[in-house]
Amino acid sequence: MIALVQRVTSARVTVEDAVTGEIGTGLLILLGVARGDEASDAAYLARKVAALRIFPDENGRMNRSIGEVGGSVLAVSQFTLIANCAKGNRPSFDQAAPAEEARGLYEYFVEQIRAAGIQVETGRFQADMRVELTNQGPITLIIESTKKDRKDN
Repeated sequence: MIALVQRVTSARVTVEDAVTGEIGTGLLILLGVARGDEASDAAYLARKVAALRIFPDENGRMNRSIGEVGGSVLAVSQFTLIANCAKGNRPSFDQAAPAEEARGLYEYFVEQIRAAGIQVETGRFQADMRVELTNQGPITLIIESTKKDRKDN
């Protein structure tokens, strides 16, 4: 599972000209689910996102979490994060989880962030979405849940 995390001053997602989610200060998270990902991957990423200290403190240092600054999350599913672009010019999406499997893990990820006391807005799963954001910093991070990289197995 991959989360592309962007610190924003505002972000919103629209589907068919209707806003489905909108936040002010917080994090825009694009979430990709791969074949073989499990609930533990989603829980790990949710914990990481909730604890990331990437918001400025009184000295301007990145030292506060989203909860400490009262921010929100806009979570958007994005299977293209799982693309393999190593061969040729057309990305391969073979490693992306099937839609229903991915939907369940995406929804579980959202539940876990909410359980941490953070307000979460969402896009619409499998929809053609338009995402607008103002990236602050800019701060953009990629966090992967691959078990080989985790210390909390």
